[in-house]
Amino acid sequence: MATKVKLRQKAITDKRQSLYLDFYPPILHPETGEPTRREFLGLYLYDTPKNALDKLHNKETLQLAEQIRQKRENHLNKPEIYTGYELEQLRIKERSEQNFVAYFKALADKRKASNHDNWVSAYNYLKAFTNGSLKFADLDERFCNDFKEYLLTAKSTKSNKTTLSQNSAVSYFNKLKATLKQAYKDGYLQTDLNAKIEPVKQAETQRNFLTIEELNSLVKTECNDPLLKRAALFSALTGLRFSDIEKLVWGELEYIEGNGYFIQFKQQKTKGVEMMPISDQAFGLLGERKAPTDKVFEGLKYSAYENKRLYQWIGAAGITKDITFHCFRHTFATLQLSQGTDIYTVSKLLGHRELKTTQVYAKIIDQTKRKAADKIKLDL
Repeated sequence: MATKVKLRQKAITDKRQSLYLDFYPPILHPETGEPTRREFLGLYLYDTPKNALDKLHNKETLQLAEQIRQKRENHLNKPEIYTGYELEQLRIKERSEQNFVAYFKALADKRKASNHDNWVSAYNYLKAFTNGSLKFADLDERFCNDFKEYLLTAKSTKSNKTTLSQNSAVSYFNKLKATLKQAYKDGYLQTDLNAKIEPVKQAETQRNFLTIEELNSLVKTECNDPLLKRAALFSALTGLRFSDIEKLVWGELEYIEGNGYFIQFKQQKTKGVEMMPISDQAFGLLGERKAPTDKVFEGLKYSAYENKRLYQWIGAAGITKDITFHCFRHTFATLQLSQGTDIYTVSKLLGHRELKTTQVYAKIIDQTKRKAADKIKLDL
């Protein structure tokens, strides 16, 4: 059955008529996939033209709308009258009219775990900036740079009194760049816009760590939560994140004759599968081996209450640094480098995908050496 396409009008503000196409039977909406009978053209007529210019506007707008109606009807009912090039141009035009924000949301919905939450946060800022609507055709370098500036000055959703952190802006803008890259692959963009825009510069963050003396002081200091103490020291000896320690099961621990103990696991953050050697001392912190599916640190959890116990333990050891659980991972990295382990090996032990992620620890070591060198001063 042929689809009939009629040009109709609907009254809007300021005594104008909005032009739209009426389809019968309904066609599928290109964005939602739902049946629809209307397609508004973004064109309007004056109800009562006041002068010759208004009359000319009405005449030319009606002609344009009729051309669109005719092309739409031909596309739906007589695709054979178009050349391959013309059909491709029609498809490009249709995609360019679709909503980029909705496309972004669809990509965010495919993400899982913590990465999904990060994508949703990025989407919320994009939605706020665009009011939820932005055509692919309206995407350009200027928009991207304007959104970048918006992220760098926007208020945090967690606290309306503070500005979004630099590194959060980095993460959210990278989500935009990833979406632009995918849109180019999917044919929604005709140019690789992602390649033309610069990312937000990563801010250098303070990475606190413990010296070997401070770590040994913690070993000798009692903690109100012995499980938390064992887990923290295990992180300092292995470099594992809290999330990886919390989910570690006995079946992932293996002893290879002549090579020692290993952990075979999938990183919670990067999803990379690792076969990581651990020291006998690290293994000694784990206690009695249980069933393969049992958690090694059963009962370990992250909460404000547990953080309070961590701070109390740190303070009882006479350490005044601001130390979080993640600092034990930093401690592992800095101590390894300071003891002469090459940066490539440390990078592999930490499970970093890129060496540049590990290089920040090398800077810390350099700064520490600088401070040490400046401590010796003569009365010259």
